[in-house]
Amino acid sequence: MNVLNRNKAQKGFTIIEVVLVLAIAGLIFLMVFIALPALQSSQRDTARKADVGSISSAITAYTGNNRGLLPTTQQLTGDENGKFDTDTGKFGGYATSVSNNTTEITVLAAATSVTVSQGQIKVYKGSKCAASSAASGDTANQALEKGSARQFAIVTFLEAGSGTAYCQDS
Repeated sequence: MNVLNRNKAQKGFTIIEVVLVLAIAGLIFLMVFIALPALQSSQRDTARKADVGSISSAITAYTGNNRGLLPTTQQLTGDENGKFDTDTGKFGGYATSVSNNTTEITVLAAATSVTVSQGQIKVYKGSKCAASSAASGDTANQALEKGSARQFAIVTFLEAGSGTAYCQDS
């Protein structure tokens, strides 16, 4: 009878073992929840860079169909799903394949310095990207240089770090 009682006492986990397993599981969950926002931010930045590429292709298609002319100065605002004007006679009809991270596309005349906020893509005609950019909060600044009449620079906001501008030349 003494042997049976001893076997019963040895079965199961001690409270220390249970607490240790729960502490390790808690640390793993904590690391996942800390890393998740950074991963989502990186995914949004990747989508924004792809949107810049789509806008560049849209401008190239537009100029090809309009005797080499760049789109007129205009502002396009997407609907709640991030969709823009589908009239192919206008530039918005070419800029339909962007993610819902982009809510506004603006085509502007040449500039030397630009500020972009989250959700914006700005296209500057007759400009090209310069090397410097700076950020503060939810806005980022990008320096531009004068380019030829057929060149354009596309600038958007990225969340990387504390925010930065992303610029792509034509």
